[in-house]
Amino acid sequence: MKESETNRIPIYSNLCKQNCQIDSELYEKYDVKRGLREKSGKGVLVGLTKIAEVKSYTIDDGDMIPCEGKLYYRGIDIEQLVDGFIKDNRFGFEETAYLLMFGNLPNKEELKAFQEDLVFYRDLPTSFTRDFILKAPSRNIMNSLARSVLTLYTYDENADSVDIETVTRQSLQMIARFPRLAVYSYQALAHYYQENSLFIHAPSPDLGTAENILYMLRADNSFSELEARVLDLALVLHADHGGGNNSSFTTRVVTSSGTDTYSTIASALGSLKGPRHGGANIKVADMFDDMMEKVTNWESDEQIAQYLNDILDKKAFDNAGLIYGMGHAVYSISDPRAKIFKHYVEKLSHEKGTEREFEFYNRVERLAPEIINAKRHTYKAISANIDFYSGFVYKMLGIPKELYTPLFAIARTAGWCAHRIEELVSNGKIIRPAYKNVIKHNSYIDMNNRK
Repeated sequence: MKESETNRIPIYSNLCKQNCQIDSELYEKYDVKRGLREKSGKGVLVGLTKIAEVKSYTIDDGDMIPCEGKLYYRGIDIEQLVDGFIKDNRFGFEETAYLLMFGNLPNKEELKAFQEDLVFYRDLPTSFTRDFILKAPSRNIMNSLARSVLTLYTYDENADSVDIETVTRQSLQMIARFPRLAVYSYQALAHYYQENSLFIHAPSPDLGTAENILYMLRADNSFSELEARVLDLALVLHADHGGGNNSSFTTRVVTSSGTDTYSTIASALGSLKGPRHGGANIKVADMFDDMMEKVTNWESDEQIAQYLNDILDKKAFDNAGLIYGMGHAVYSISDPRAKIFKHYVEKLSHEKGTEREFEFYNRVERLAPEIINAKRHTYKAISANIDFYSGFVYKMLGIPKELYTPLFAIARTAGWCAHRIEELVSNGKIIRPAYKNVIKHNSYIDMNNRK
């Protein structure tokens, strides 16, 4: 870019600030549901789904009564689903992906066949890793994933088809390939930008999704059973969260236009990358790194409370005024995913010798809601969400921060594909909500008369 062009950027950005901002009072005047949410926090109903349900309140005589959070996959309580495969000493992600995609729990034969299909679809096109991942590494794995997905379009002879048989095949390929694409993209980043040794392991056909992530990521391919099971649980808990979350809604909006699977999933990846969505787990991890450095006595409620107050006062961490990992757009009293996760996080902390860190997280989880409510006078209860513990888990597993959000994407691909298929099968209209114009009509001004 020429220097004269770069010098114009501040002028352009100032014009954007002057002419693109909407007066916040106008949203009230025209009763606009910002973020498609009511003032109460309840989402605006824009569609129907059979895939997942998020429940955070009950209705009594027309009043919303907050309740313990619940998450259902295809009508099945996530707590029962997790208890089921853990009781039987099984890994759960493949079973969960089948449930989300096809609407029922697989029997032994169906699950075995599905697992074999995923192994078959893990293969990447010849030289794809070399030519599109290693030769053009990205500093952000989410962008690398999106580019890889769009590149895979060129290898698909029926890439633009929205026939359900084709889309189902494409969906299975996405679910199967994402772990490989993410880990290989990280290895390229670590080698070319961080000067680490480069090693590329092919996934083992004898291992499931969670096991293979650790197998491909580590130089010696080793991992403990508990490590794999906790990572598997993380994938299950992140696999879907209803049609209203930002990336799943993006999936449905883009699908409704009639576009291809590759463009749709790339769009969902762009949504998930954002720090208000999937990128929040990195924010939590960075916040705790800063907190553990600044708080000298980890057993002191007073010191932790002071740090949390400083965050809310925009005096600590990133000065954004947010305690990351606390609160949720839907849940209030509790996030069921965080409740389930916490038990296994504690078990992993014993194996890793990080009990002191786990206790520190415990203290923050206990203190933060009280401090937020006291300072912000929020309309609903505040509790830890899934992001609160996920970064700590990944850190104990030795997973680099660059892969935190891609792990979310690996899991959520199952949900995205399910929502895409549901949108296509239901033959919905193109999603096009209304925006009201709030600028006055102006007359055209000839060039010579412009100021």
